[in-house]
Amino acid sequence: MATNRTFTMIKPDAVENGHIGGILNMIAEGGFKIVSLKLTQLTTADAQAFYAVHAARPFFGELVEFMTRGPIVAAILEKENAVEDFRTLIGATNPADAAEGTIRKKYATSIGENAVHGSDSDENAAIEGAFHFSGREQF
Repeated sequence: MATNRTFTMIKPDAVENGHIGGILNMIAEGGFKIVSLKLTQLTTADAQAFYAVHAARPFFGELVEFMTRGPIVAAILEKENAVEDFRTLIGATNPADAAEGTIRKKYATSIGENAVHGSDSDENAAIEGAFHFSGREQF
C-alpha cells in the first residue's frame, strides 16, 4: 500500500548554487506539503551509512565525498502518491534526459551533481526520513 510521504535531500551542488528556494518552490507548486525540513551537513559516517546500498560500487567514494562537501537540505514531503509523484517531479538522474519542467532539468548540472535525492520506494522513504529526523521533528 502506498504511503503519502517521501524523503528528499537538496544536495550540496544545489545548495552551493543558491537553488534551495527555487527547488522548495517547485516542490510546493507540485502540491507537496513539507512536514519536516532542515539544513544540515552529513559527516563521512552519515553519508557512508545513508548510501550503504552503494558501498560495493566504484563510485561510492566519490559519492560520499560529494555528499559531505557542504550542507544539504533534508525534507519529508507529504502528498497522495508521494514517492511516485516526487520521482516524476525530480526527473531522470541524468539532467540531459530529464523532462522539461523537472527539478533536475532546471537545476542539475550532471549525473553526479544532480541537485536532489528522492526516495525510490515507500519503504525507503520511511527509512530515509527516520535517518534524518526524529519522531518529534516530523509533523
